[in-house]
Amino acid sequence: MNLLHGTRFLNIPCIFSSPDNHPLLVQFNSNPYYCNYSGFQKHQGSWAEVKYYKKCTSHYKAKICNGREVDAFPDVQTLRKFPYDEIFGKVVMVRFDSNILLKKELDMKTQSVINSVSTIKYLYEAGAKVILVSSWSVKSNAEKLEVESVADFLSSALQVKVGPRKCHFESTKLKVEKEIENSEIVLLENLSEFKEELSNCSKFAKQLAKGVDIFVNDAFSQSHRILASTVGVSRFCSTCLAGFHFEEGISQLKKAIDIDRKPYIGIIGGGNFRDKTAALEVLACKCDGLIFIGNMAFQIMNALGLPARSEFVEHGAFEGALNIVEFARVNKVGIMFPKDFWCMNDYSPKQLELFPYSDIPDGWVPVDIGPNSLKEINTLLSKCRKLLWIGPPNFKLTNQHTYGESNLVLMLHKLSQQNCDITVIGKRACREIANKSNFVSGFNMIESGSVVWEFLKGRKLPGLLALDRAYPFEIDWNVAYRDPTQPLVVDIGSGNGLFLLAMAQRRKELNFLGLEINEKLVKRCLNYAHQSDINNSHFISTNATSTFRPIVSSYPGQLICVSIQVTYFCFFM
Repeated sequence: MNLLHGTRFLNIPCIFSSPDNHPLLVQFNSNPYYCNYSGFQKHQGSWAEVKYYKKCTSHYKAKICNGREVDAFPDVQTLRKFPYDEIFGKVVMVRFDSNILLKKELDMKTQSVINSVSTIKYLYEAGAKVILVSSWSVKSNAEKLEVESVADFLSSALQVKVGPRKCHFESTKLKVEKEIENSEIVLLENLSEFKEELSNCSKFAKQLAKGVDIFVNDAFSQSHRILASTVGVSRFCSTCLAGFHFEEGISQLKKAIDIDRKPYIGIIGGGNFRDKTAALEVLACKCDGLIFIGNMAFQIMNALGLPARSEFVEHGAFEGALNIVEFARVNKVGIMFPKDFWCMNDYSPKQLELFPYSDIPDGWVPVDIGPNSLKEINTLLSKCRKLLWIGPPNFKLTNQHTYGESNLVLMLHKLSQQNCDITVIGKRACREIANKSNFVSGFNMIESGSVVWEFLKGRKLPGLLALDRAYPFEIDWNVAYRDPTQPLVVDIGSGNGLFLLAMAQRRKELNFLGLEINEKLVKRCLNYAHQSDINNSHFISTNATSTFRPIVSSYPGQLICVSIQVTYFCFFM
């Protein structure tokens, strides 16, 4: 295994990008803060070498972290925290994940299945009229394409009768064959049959949400996409919540990117290096070391000027790979890649031979990581306290050779028993671990690799942003008020608090709550209320547009009045 760490780059000629985007030949001196650059600029139709001397700084990491750091997760309303008694009699639409519930071999012991089933049964047992919607294809289960077959399959999984409903979208109207009865679970037609689903058609979404009181999104694997059934319907439902599976997906993703334990190592496989460069920079910012496997490894080799046959090198990945290498050098982030591969002959597919990375003969293609590389990975991982594995270690040319995956799973299982925090991302890796059923409990598993990659690139997750916001803190109403059972008056945009405090002093039999976005004004009001012993008033610094419902719904008494004091009307109940 080749380890590139810190000063190992010194005195190694490599090509990088200059500040003006011209190709550069860089010779690193023994002084890590200075570099000799040989730039090539086009002059009169030909490239001419231009030498210059430039001081190098270590601000690259700060630039990446601050400029492309992943946005904080918005606090969203969840089904778990929604008042249970408010569900009874409501029409609730659940966007479930067909990748979870429609697997050909459904394992009811996996956490993703448990959470997905629990969302539906929780609503049903609370007395809601449940409408299930999703899209499914041959990839999910080729034998269960018709809505009737899918309904029967779900009935078996839920142990509750699910009624199929065929529907048609014509002339901006979605026609459902049969009305929904009380305390019934129904499944609508496969949404993949409607082009309006993929285009997030507003008219289609409005018809889909017609008559729905509460929308519950439980399809975390689709949260990076803009669909009518995940984003569009949220505009037409008064309440939009995250289901149990969606909530768990958010928690797992937060855990994966949290830098709470060191050393933190990232194992990165798969391909499409160019499209993932921004995400890899974020991982390099968070991790102490990166291990590139699969097709990713050859892009790093190529960037370092090491032997890599052209058919293994992705078009357009060179510049991104150079950026990662430069980042690692400046910030002393270790980079490793395999030095041996199992290879397959074009003419004898069943014949496998082991070759070093620098000496793969013509006619042979790599299919999996070699044993020597796995030993060196194991040595490095033995000291890590947090690990993220995303992407398969073998290659897109074949799916049958999983020697590397199986050995990685065994390594990670051993690490999990040594109190190492491990996150595994992607269907293939999660499936390999699931096959070792006694290993599952030791891992944080996220099956949807696409969601994680998009998130690491710094892109928003539309499915997450479409949900109602939640106030991120628990409010102890017994501390806020002397008697929290008194009727509540809420003043939105309370400003300096003079109006609310004057009312609180006059009406002792009521409690008054001020919601104000200006934190300094809120602190001033709280101090004044405390000094004046006005114990039936309280102030919260928040944006009431998104947090009014969760704050007020947790109050133990009755809400009797809401006043809005803003310079322009932008608050919608």
